Parts: sequence; C-alpha cells; structure tokens
Amino acid sequence: MFVEKFEGKFTKYEVARILGARSLQLAMDAPILLKLSKEEEEKMNYNTLDIAEKELESGVLPITVRRPLPKKSGKILKKLSEEEIREKLEKAKEEKSNDKDIENNEEKEEKEIAEEGEIMEIANPEDEVSEETEEIEED
Repeated sequence: MFVEKFEGKFTKYEVARILGARSLQLAMDAPILLKLSKEEEEKMNYNTLDIAEKELESGVLPITVRRPLPKKSGKILKKLSEEEIREKLEKAKEEKSNDKDIENNEEKEEKEIAEEGEIMEIANPEDEVSEETEEIEED
C-alpha cells in the first residue's frame, strides 16, 4: 500500500492530509511540480490524487508537517525536612477533624428536624381561598 512507503516518516493521517491538500491544489489549477509526459498524464487519467501521490513519492512537495507535542513541565521537587513533614501531617489531621465536626453538626440538625416532625404541612383545598370566592362571599 502507498502509506507503507512513508511508515517511518509520516503517519497514515499525515499522508492522507498531505495528499488531500495537494490534490485540492492541483484541482484548482496549481502547477504540477514534476515533469510528466503527456503519456503519463493520460495514463493517470489526469487524476489529481495520482499526481499528488507521484509528487509525494519523489519528494518535491513543499509541504511541512508540524506535530504538536505535549509540553514537558520542569517541576523541581525539593526534599522536605522532618519538621515540614510533621507540620503537613498536623494540618491534614486538623482538616480531617474539621470535616468530622461539620458532618456531626449536619447529623444533629437532621435528627432535630426529624424529632420536630415535618417541616411543611400538607395543604388542604379548603385552606386555599381564591380572590373570586372572597368577592362572592362578600356580595
């Protein structure tokens, strides 16, 4: 297959992109970068994709491929002293105890609400009186 010729240099997606771009250029009357005889052009049936493949094989295409690579971070890790390690552990313990206090408070509030009963009472149709019924009753 055609892509296997460029296996070490380009990926199959890059080859497809290069051929597609060059084929489009040729279809829009860009000059052919190879010297092809009339017989070769007729043999290829003036197919722009075939011409683009020939140009890519011969290496005359002025198309470059840029591959975006992930940025490498140069994070420097410093060695922590024993005191710094202890401080960090103490801070972590404090945060855990604070989280537990918050959870305990929430649980207490939920229990209080459950003991008091429902927060909202169920509305009955008799409780709702519209303005129209009030006017009728007044007349």
